[in-house]
Amino acid sequence: MDLNQASYLVHVVEQQGFSAAARALGIPKSRISRQVKALEEALGTRLLNRDSRRLALTEAGAAYYRHARAALDSMRAAEAAVRRDSGVLEGSVTLSCSVGVAQFALARVLPGFLADHPRVVLRVQASNDYADMIGDGIDLAIRGHARLLPDSGLIQRRIGEVAWHLFGSPGLVREFGAQAAPADLEGVPGLVLGWRPGGESWSLQGPDGRSAEIPFAVRLRSDDMVTLKQAAADGLGVVALPAYVCAEDVASGRLSRLLPDWTAGLAEISLLMHARRGNPPQVDALAAHLRRALPDVMGGGA
Repeated sequence: MDLNQASYLVHVVEQQGFSAAARALGIPKSRISRQVKALEEALGTRLLNRDSRRLALTEAGAAYYRHARAALDSMRAAEAAVRRDSGVLEGSVTLSCSVGVAQFALARVLPGFLADHPRVVLRVQASNDYADMIGDGIDLAIRGHARLLPDSGLIQRRIGEVAWHLFGSPGLVREFGAQAAPADLEGVPGLVLGWRPGGESWSLQGPDGRSAEIPFAVRLRSDDMVTLKQAAADGLGVVALPAYVCAEDVASGRLSRLLPDWTAGLAEISLLMHARRGNPPQVDALAAHLRRALPDVMGGGA
């Protein structure tokens, strides 16, 4: 294996194009294109399908990419092992999470890690769609889930449990009153996380094992929790969000919690990483930091 050519291919795949890979590496696009073409010629097969709009791995390319990525990871781990004695972490880590986790949790825990490790470069892929950890070259992922995650061959480490509550403007909450029951919220304007259709009722869990399904009238859908919180604070409707996301807004009086004896769901938060030996030390260090810091941040109630 020509590790230089393999590295170029991996960068093209992970940067989703030759131009982006060239910018990331700081070299001419033509050099990367020549090296990938030479690799295909040496292997006697096409690795990438290219057109003017998109680039995709062929079946052979996907297989080669997986092995090339593993080989490069092993080389980085070998280099890192040599440098361990220096006590200085260096290298890159790619972390995947939802937009909300990035905005309201990672924003509070990553600056300290980066300040302690100035030679570590962190890339955060924030999206509400699950990323392919292998295909997208992701080292760590934070996932929220209601059920057990499927056995994917990845290591799963539990971070904690996050409660979701119902929130609205203080004025709206006063309209319902302190003695409001779930049935009182039927048909209320709802602000929904996620832009796709569906999910037009809240599944609530209450004291003594009671539950309630409350239909609402969709007023706004968005992938962005900031937009939803602002709409709720403006009195446009009721929103279900993780408690820690709204804790500061409740403390400041911008939002109030409805039905304080009821929750709108519980989400398990897990940290996923590759099940392989020799993870680079910067990946292990960030994983340990997240497992220490996130429970305090995400456990904040509202």
